[in-house]
Amino acid sequence: MHSNVRWLRKIGSLSDATDGFSKEAIMTRWRFLSLLLAAVALIGSSSLFAQDSAPLLRIDVPTKLDKAHVVVDVGHLLLNGDMPFVLGDVNLLANNLHEWNADGNIIMIFHGDAGQLVLGDNSYDANRHVETGNPYKKLMLELIAKGVHIELCGATAKGNHWSNSDLLPGVAVNLNAMVRITQLEQSGYTLIYQ
Repeated sequence: MHSNVRWLRKIGSLSDATDGFSKEAIMTRWRFLSLLLAAVALIGSSSLFAQDSAPLLRIDVPTKLDKAHVVVDVGHLLLNGDMPFVLGDVNLLANNLHEWNADGNIIMIFHGDAGQLVLGDNSYDANRHVETGNPYKKLMLELIAKGVHIELCGATAKGNHWSNSDLLPGVAVNLNAMVRITQLEQSGYTLIYQ
């Protein structure tokens, strides 16, 4: 039997099963249902788009600094996945201070297990027993380019047998983290401990 003939017989049996509803009435109801579903989908998607454009967060305490001398104590490597929290935090702070044209600067003091973040590629590989290079190098150099001062604790460097040539360009070495942080706090810097 030809497939068109089978299809026509199925339509005929459908009309028998509709108990008095005409094919036109069934088609009208299907069109109405289709339009109703399309309208619901359109309304639902427009409310999703409206949420994207509406502010989801209201800042209740707006803050702007005219002056900020900040020292960030980075003695522990706290990660969000593979990303050190401190790099995102300081990047945000540096961007804010730049936008506000604030007077001051940011100094990051790396020591302890966080010291590895300031290593050049070869030293990072040797220290971490990998062959990837320092995955944070680009972010660290971007912070330096934004004017963030990066320092490594001399005691951490000595304890790990690192020399200045092991470090990323632009990283300075201080006597030790605790003395340097104390000096900066006594001269008016605000301490952020990570």
